Amino acid sequence: MNGYVIPEYTTGAEIKAVRQSLGMTQKQFALFCSCSKPTVERWESQKEDKKITGPIVSLLEVLKRQKNLPVDFEIPHKSFKLRLYYMHNDTVCSIIDVDEFNRIIKLYNYMNQPMFRAFGNNINPSFEDYEEFLESRCFPRTRDKLKLELNRLGIPFYDPILIIEKTEGRMADDDFWVKIERV
Repeated sequence: MNGYVIPEYTTGAEIKAVRQSLGMTQKQFALFCSCSKPTVERWESQKEDKKITGPIVSLLEVLKRQKNLPVDFEIPHKSFKLRLYYMHNDTVCSIIDVDEFNRIIKLYNYMNQPMFRAFGNNINPSFEDYEEFLESRCFPRTRDKLKLELNRLGIPFYDPILIIEKTEGRMADDDFWVKIERV
């Protein structure tokens, strides 16, 4: 044993069985595993006596114990025309779908630690909370020489969403940022 209760290898049949138990196609499983569909096809077509090693072995063990894990990482269908991804470096922490006209938001958190979530402990934020969040990712309205900074960004007036579109909501000495998608 190597210090963990994880087998040293797996087989193509086991990979296929786990994938099917999750209700995933080869393509979906490949996306989840961050590999190509031909890799999954190759694994699954291996002879029973062929030992497959590497990170897939550990991932399979986790998936056997936590079958709902892929669902926890799924990106939800877009509810509205505006979607914000609250990021920490390259990791999605929260997804915020926004209906600006009706002032409705839907929040999807992907992190357990509140400090990595867009709204911290608040899992049912109001539209006003959303507006405060946007402003928290911008320079303040009271900034000295605000008009010069807005002009530099090519923005005619102080609008947090426009500022975030230009700056990605990046702040000094902060690894959090916001990616915006519009339909």
